Amino acid sequence: MTESEFLDLADATLAAIEGVLEKACDEGDLDVECSRSGNVLEIECVNNGAKIIINSQAPMQEMWVAARSGGFHYKYDGQRWRNTRDGSELYAALSDIVSGQSGVQVTLQP
Repeated sequence: MTESEFLDLADATLAAIEGVLEKACDEGDLDVECSRSGNVLEIECVNNGAKIIINSQAPMQEMWVAARSGGFHYKYDGQRWRNTRDGSELYAALSDIVSGQSGVQVTLQP
């Protein structure tokens, strides 16, 4: 994948994550605020101030997630973003991370 292709994919992924979080807030009890600056998406849980940071790393062609539970790297396998250590999928991991930090059970899907 070229750097330009990666940047387009990463931008679309960050926009999609922001969109599914906004939808989850509209449809349920989740209360998070998203703010985006370039290749960085910050998600803040309103009830406790906990933050999740997602950003793209063009040199590595990865998406990085920083949360209370740790730091995680995801590489695109042609269909999905997969954790470089355990193979877990990005949206499934974000579902667990957001649920854990917000105290509200959510399932996020692309």
